Amino acid sequence: MKFFSRDISKKPDLAQYPEHSSSSPLSVHAMTVAYDQKPVLWDIDYDAPDSSLVAIVGPNGAGKTTFVRACLGLIPRATGEVRFWGQSYESVRERVGYVPQRETVDWDFPVSALDVVVMGRYSKIGWFRRIGKRHLEVARSCLADVEMADFAERQINQLSGGQQQRVFLARALAQEADLYFMDEPFAGVDAATEKAIFTVLQKLRDAGKTVLCVHHDLPTVKEYFDSVILLNTHVVAAGVLEDTFNEENLFKTYGGRLTLLDEVSQAIARTTRGN
Repeated sequence: MKFFSRDISKKPDLAQYPEHSSSSPLSVHAMTVAYDQKPVLWDIDYDAPDSSLVAIVGPNGAGKTTFVRACLGLIPRATGEVRFWGQSYESVRERVGYVPQRETVDWDFPVSALDVVVMGRYSKIGWFRRIGKRHLEVARSCLADVEMADFAERQINQLSGGQQQRVFLARALAQEADLYFMDEPFAGVDAATEKAIFTVLQKLRDAGKTVLCVHHDLPTVKEYFDSVILLNTHVVAAGVLEDTFNEENLFKTYGGRLTLLDEVSQAIARTTRGN
């Protein structure tokens, strides 16, 4: 896949854009990503809130995964700036965690669940250095947090899809980051795993972390998240759920897919009545 890009090695200081906060965990200014000179994301501006669970939602092909990968520098940007607490990603890499889509991972690699989680500690251990007792203790604790302690020595390819997802979440936790990107962590998992993941996300938020999560199940957005980015090539709307996650913005984002919107409207109504 070829992405159209220009040279952005000479990056201006984000401080020249007063509309962005230098203290925000993530600030995106005028970011465009294009494939074969056709924009996939167009002129994205966004500031992530502190201590919040943020859902990134939009129709298939809206650029949700592209947004995450472009912020992390995994694919080139045609234009735009991305900063983390006012700094470059390279400067704060150890403070940013990433859980990719499970389908993108080679699960046949011969490692145990514990080995995978320990990989999240490498920024603290250093490559080619001995893994100390403290790092193993943290890794085992993170496996326990996702209810996978009993599977520490199990080969990763012997685990179910939901168990593999929990292990990758534990790896991100082991990094002890302050900002997490998660690409559809709830996709294709069983109810027990979904509950376990949500519990971990709440603990992260309560500990002052921010989580940006690509999410496809609109009826559960209000149950799981505090804030939302409605994305369809551009940012349709972004903000706290009470102000942003409404029928008008959903209609703009999804282009009037009425059956889906009706389901979401009913979910919103049920949540409102419950409050």
